[in-house]
Amino acid sequence: MSERRKRLHDLLLTLINKDSEFEFIEEDSSDLTSSYSEKDTLNLSRVIEKNRKIIKRYQAIVRTAVTLDALMDSENEENYKIK
Repeated sequence: MSERRKRLHDLLLTLINKDSEFEFIEEDSSDLTSSYSEKDTLNLSRVIEKNRKIIKRYQAIVRTAVTLDALMDSENEENYKIK
């Protein structure tokens, strides 16, 4: 694993551990049947909407880790420039 990839991985794990409301994507195969009743369709819509929100949260965590990594790189490059 490259140094940058390992650093991103560590940042992600740290951010996830700090997030007290971290959720996992739901998998409810009972809702994924071929014959939907109105109630099943409503339940499936809720699961899909909740999963969409969770994925957006994951994306925000990844963007934060990438931003922090880029800031760390820029600080390191700035500190090692010969003037």
